[in-house]
Amino acid sequence: LLLSFLAPPIAELAFIFKPQDYFALMILAFLSVSVVMGTSKVRGFISLFIGLSFGLVGIDKATGLQRLTFGIPDLLDGVEMTVVLVSLFAIGETLYVASRFGLHKPNLNPLAGGVRMTKEDWKRSWKPWLRGTFFGFPIGALPAGGAEIPTFLSYTVERKLSNHPEEFGHGAIEGVAGPEAANNASAAGVLVPLLTLGLPTSATAAILLAAFQNYGLQPGPMLFINSGDLVWGLIASLYIGNLMLLILNLPLVGLWVRLLFIPRPYLYAGILTFSLVGIWGASNSVVDLAMMFGVGLMGYMMRVYDFPIAPVLIGLILGPMSEVQLRRALAISQGDPMALISTPFSALLMAIAFMIVAVPAVVHWHRTRKIEPMDPTQG
Repeated sequence: LLLSFLAPPIAELAFIFKPQDYFALMILAFLSVSVVMGTSKVRGFISLFIGLSFGLVGIDKATGLQRLTFGIPDLLDGVEMTVVLVSLFAIGETLYVASRFGLHKPNLNPLAGGVRMTKEDWKRSWKPWLRGTFFGFPIGALPAGGAEIPTFLSYTVERKLSNHPEEFGHGAIEGVAGPEAANNASAAGVLVPLLTLGLPTSATAAILLAAFQNYGLQPGPMLFINSGDLVWGLIASLYIGNLMLLILNLPLVGLWVRLLFIPRPYLYAGILTFSLVGIWGASNSVVDLAMMFGVGLMGYMMRVYDFPIAPVLIGLILGPMSEVQLRRALAISQGDPMALISTPFSALLMAIAFMIVAVPAVVHWHRTRKIEPMDPTQG
C-alpha cells in the first residue's frame, strides 16, 4: 500500500536528478552496503572491489576497447549476472552448508497449537502489525537498510510495550507479529528505490534488477512512463501474492514442515545439478560453466571467512551504471571533479557517504585509544 502511494512521486522527483546526483547516490549505496553488511568493513570493501571488477569485464561502451577479457570471446559482453547469482547463492552456499554437514545435529521441535488464530491472537497482533510495518518500510528503502534492523527494532519495541514481557522468548505472539510485519514491509520498501531510481539496496533487489535487465528493462523514472503497465502489474502482484500465500500456507503448513525431513545430501545434489543444467541451458557456454564453478568456489571461501555477498552483487550491477554517470558528469563539466558535488543533493549524499565511513572509524579509534597514565609527580 505504501509502495503504491510513494513510488510515483519519487519517480517524478528523479527526473530532476543530474548525473552527479545519480553518481553520488550510487557511491552512497556502495559505501553503506560495504560498511553495514558483514562484521568487517575491510571484508565489505574487498567484496565490493570484487563486484566492481566483475562489472569492468567486457567492451567499454565509450571507447570500444576490451577490458579484462583475456582474449576470451565469451567475455566480450561482460560477466553474466545469472552466472554470478547462481554461483554465489547456489554453488557457494551449498558447498558451505555441505562442508558443515554432521557437525551440528539439527533439532526439530514438534509444533504446538493450531494453525488458526484465535480472537485473542487477533487482538494482540493488529497493533504490532502496524508498528512493524512503519518500522520496516522506510528502513527497507534505505541503502543497506535490510530486514535485520527493523526486525530487531520491532521485537524490542513490542517487548517494552507488552503487558506480558515474560512471555517473550516463549511464544509471545507480539514477538512474532511485529518482526514479521517489519520483515515483509522492508521487502516492499526495497522496491521504492529500485523501481523509481534503478538503485538496488539489497541482494534481493540486485537479483530483481538483474531480472529486469535480462528482459531489456532498466528500472528508473522512465520505467513508469515506458512500461507503466508492467510496474503497476508488479505492484498489484504483491497484493495478490500476499493473499495467495495466506490461502496456500494455512492449509499446507504441515506439508511444508515435512520438507525438513528430506535428507540434506539429496538437497545438496539436487541444487548443484539444477544449477549446472540451468547455466548450460541458458548459454550453452563452457566458459560460463567454468566461471560458475570458479565463482562458486570463491563464494564458498567468502562464506568460510565471513565476507558479505551483497556488496559483490551491488558492485557488479551498479559499477557500470556509476561509471556512465561519472563520465557524463565530467563530460558536462569539461573534466572538473568539483562538479561531482556541484548540486546540493550530490553534496549532501557525498557528505553522508563520508560520514558512513568516517564516523565508525573515529568512534573505534576513541574506544581503542590507549590513555597514558598520568605521572603523579606532575601537578
